[in-house]
Amino acid sequence: MSTVETPREVRAEAKYVRISPRKARLVAEHIRGRSVPEARAVLAFTSREAAEALEKVLQSAVSNAEANHGIAEDRLYIKAAYVDGGPVLKRWRARARGRVARIRKRTCHITVRLAETAQASPTVEAQAPAAAEEEAPKPKRAPARKKTTAASKKTATGKRPAKRKGSA
Repeated sequence: MSTVETPREVRAEAKYVRISPRKARLVAEHIRGRSVPEARAVLAFTSREAAEALEKVLQSAVSNAEANHGIAEDRLYIKAAYVDGGPVLKRWRARARGRVARIRKRTCHITVRLAETAQASPTVEAQAPAAAEEEAPKPKRAPARKKTTAASKKTATGKRPAKRKGSA
């Protein structure tokens, strides 16, 4: 009987974070699929408030991996980072003519799942960079061509003259 070793996964969650889920999802998209050191660098230079909350959750997940499974930070990558909506605090604000305006203070639950990178054999690692250079991605379409002066003159003469107000 053979056993296939699956990569170990670790997760961390922050609940009831006082940030709109929509705003936090924008930051979560930046780190999804990256290695942990690379994700830390991205979050350090992201100027959004949600980056701080995501950085705390990432640190917690890395600490869980090191303490519970003995996995080094360099061997981890972000398998999933997602933000779910939490409860909404509803508040009211007085407006003109005795009316009110609803204020929604949204919260979110941030989850980060880390996985251990698979250890590849040295021969595969040596061949991988060479294969990547050979199979460079091709552009999907040709770049747009600039109009020449002759072409712009041709289009200018082909147009009808604009109507004037006085002539009918």
